[in-house]
Amino acid sequence: MKKLTAAVLMITSTIAVSAGAAKADEMVAEYNAYIGQDDLYNSYDERLWEPWQIIRQDRANYHRYGVFQPGDEGDGFFASAKNRELAERMIQLGNIDQTAAAALIQGDVLVNVKVYRGPDGDYLDVTVD
Repeated sequence: MKKLTAAVLMITSTIAVSAGAAKADEMVAEYNAYIGQDDLYNSYDERLWEPWQIIRQDRANYHRYGVFQPGDEGDGFFASAKNRELAERMIQLGNIDQTAAAALIQGDVLVNVKVYRGPDGDYLDVTVD
């Protein structure tokens, strides 16, 4: 009986740890965005050269300025200006491969952005379609 109880406790703790790990990185938003020429320039008409700047500008254009292209989708996360300010850190913590980053900087590309909440903070997973 003691062996059975120990086995049940071990399985229960394994499930609890697995459940905690699964909850550690939770997707909190996902959207598609067409990165057009308007998204490559900031409010001062300066060209943006970093992927995080372009993601941030795209979301500011969509949520604040009402500038969007066919293919742009809304998201609740970047509706907040505070969250848009975190875009640089979120890309640094997240994933964007070199091909996707280069395509994003060139513009005229559809991107998929997933926003995750992890133990080290929110981060992005950016892919190009």
